Amino acid sequence: MGRLIAISNRTAADPKARAGGLAVAVWESLKATGGSWFGWSGELVDELPRGTSVFRDEGVEFVLTDLTHDEHEAYYLNYANRVIWPVFHYRLDLASFDSEAFSVYSAVNQRIANLVADRLTATDTVWVHDYHFLLMGDALRHAGWEGPTGFFLHIPFPPPEMFRAIPEHHWIARALCAYSVIGFQSEGDRSNFVRYLVDDCGGEVLADGRIAVFGTTTRIAAYPIGIDPQGFIKAAHSPEADRAAERISRFLGGREFVIGVDRMDYSKGLPQRFEAVGQLFDDHPELHGKVSVTQIAPPSRSKVEEYQELRLELDQLAGRINGDHGDLDWIPLRYLARSYTREELAGLFRIARVGLVTPLRDGMNLVAKEFIMAQDDEDPGVLVLSQFAGAAEQMKDALIVNPHDRNKVADAIHQALTMSLEERQERWRKLRDIVCEKDISWWRNRFLQDLQPAIPA
Repeated sequence: MGRLIAISNRTAADPKARAGGLAVAVWESLKATGGSWFGWSGELVDELPRGTSVFRDEGVEFVLTDLTHDEHEAYYLNYANRVIWPVFHYRLDLASFDSEAFSVYSAVNQRIANLVADRLTATDTVWVHDYHFLLMGDALRHAGWEGPTGFFLHIPFPPPEMFRAIPEHHWIARALCAYSVIGFQSEGDRSNFVRYLVDDCGGEVLADGRIAVFGTTTRIAAYPIGIDPQGFIKAAHSPEADRAAERISRFLGGREFVIGVDRMDYSKGLPQRFEAVGQLFDDHPELHGKVSVTQIAPPSRSKVEEYQELRLELDQLAGRINGDHGDLDWIPLRYLARSYTREELAGLFRIARVGLVTPLRDGMNLVAKEFIMAQDDEDPGVLVLSQFAGAAEQMKDALIVNPHDRNKVADAIHQALTMSLEERQERWRKLRDIVCEKDISWWRNRFLQDLQPAIPA
């Protein structure tokens, strides 16, 4: 393989963004091949400048473009986050369809594709990431690029019945099939897209697993993303992690610690989780004063109305739960609407008896894997995991729950709090082995190996 070329809305141009997740996998391959990373600069302007921001760091070239205010509003806030995001997370009720926004979304995909194509060489391999660039493969073809182009969707893909609700669904599907390889987080997501191509587009599943559709063939597979296990273990035992653990331990006063960490997003099931916590204390008064729940939920997309409403709902639920169950020296549910560093979170995971990862729908949810790797092998905590997170396909030894059933979630938290040490250790060891075996390098290598056969000889 020649150079790897990465395209994503946000890049790791800031060295602080290279600590975990996607950045770890992409960064190592970019460094190894002297590759380039294209994306948004993070800057908004009234009119686009003639050029782009180009610089190198550790041998990796960054090519960054600004967005105009109009592009940001239509491409990012409206189409990506008010159409694609809610529909792909099974929330048709929150979608706001807008054909003009789609036109801008398409235009931004093509504009960035043109920037990329101008800098590509014949031996390059292109890897595009996430829902901002569903049309990028087709846009690159229109820009003249004929080389191997892979796409990985980090969020879920909905069933055909929901995908069809998007007025441009056929356009999007045809554009996606311009990619050589399309990767999804889970078998469920892969199956949803294949079923759509077969049922709606006349697609045919070939003997080698590829799909023949729209006059081309493409490989469609599940590549569940992992983490850097050793890196997270190191983070969990860093001085910053120790300080965070010590700070919250003073507040806990020996109580059992239950933690959830999520962006403030309606897909994360936070109101349902709060209700389950309230149910736990309703059902088990013996836990009063003995268990402390902390939910960290940094705000995201604060300009979108649905997120503002979610913030108000969480404020009200937390206030009610603490008003009903709290005491002079005990706050049942601490709700922190701010962000913490990776090391601080790792330190909190390390001392938690229970990790709550209960999204209503999630592509993978790496918090589940990070929680496992932060645990003390002598006295590990228990993961309570939503059946609707992609991670549930791999992490079957977690306590799997339906996040819509607050009674069952409350029961699972109670089961985790009262679970024997022997069972906790057995479950944790199996989960640790999975996270270590199918780590971020495994994910990257599987995807790029499948992309190699698409490279012309």
